[in-house]
Amino acid sequence: MTLPRIVATDLDGTLLTTAGTVSPRTSQALRTARAAGAEIVFVTARPPRGVLRVVGEDDGSGIAICSNGAIVYDLTTDEITASHPMDPETAAKVAEALARTLPGVGLAVETGRNVLAEAAYTRRVARDLAFYHEVDSVFDSDQPIVKLLAMSSEHTADEMYTVVSEAVGDLAEVTFSGVEGLLEISAAGVTKALTLDVLCRERGIGPDEVVAFGDMPNDVAVLLYAGAGYAMANAHPMVTAATEHRTLSNDEDGVAVVLERLFGP
Repeated sequence: MTLPRIVATDLDGTLLTTAGTVSPRTSQALRTARAAGAEIVFVTARPPRGVLRVVGEDDGSGIAICSNGAIVYDLTTDEITASHPMDPETAAKVAEALARTLPGVGLAVETGRNVLAEAAYTRRVARDLAFYHEVDSVFDSDQPIVKLLAMSSEHTADEMYTVVSEAVGDLAEVTFSGVEGLLEISAAGVTKALTLDVLCRERGIGPDEVVAFGDMPNDVAVLLYAGAGYAMANAHPMVTAATEHRTLSNDEDGVAVVLERLFGP
């Protein structure tokens, strides 16, 4: 491929170590890529609030594609510059399909800034407790449905994905990113790849000028979009089956290894 103008990288399980940090080697590799003229774009399932706190001062400028493509977030200004929420009526139909296929499933909604959680949705992220709001129904609010979250303690995410994808069909995008028993559902057509493509077109950049990194099924679309999409050594089998390129694991600085080769002396 040509020298990349965009480095699109997932965070958890990819750029970040298991401890949830950016290693010194990876931080230096990002700076080297930027110095060579590449733009770093974080492409993540995380909401905006979960991005800035895990990238250091040197790494935390620029654009993040959050919530699996549903949000574009400017890290420098702390602004959401674009959003692609689900239509409430469609989300309600998806919820009906979830109830049929996964009785007892717990629902929550990521709004972009907060989480609306029903009683059956018992997952809580310690660092996000201040952002959770308990609701009788996620559909009682007029806040945007950036991402519908479905949790089951009785099934794995892989099991849920198989049955829910079939039940939902083309109503919405169904995926998962590593949390056991949790599905993430976005508006139809909304993926990391779709939003990255819009960003690239705005800059006059083609897919062949993009290098991407990921480890989970929600990364597959963006890895296939990029001129070179790298699956981490710790990637989900669905990712390795879909991609040609490989790198080392997140704890072995797999992203840095590739960036050093591409942008190093």
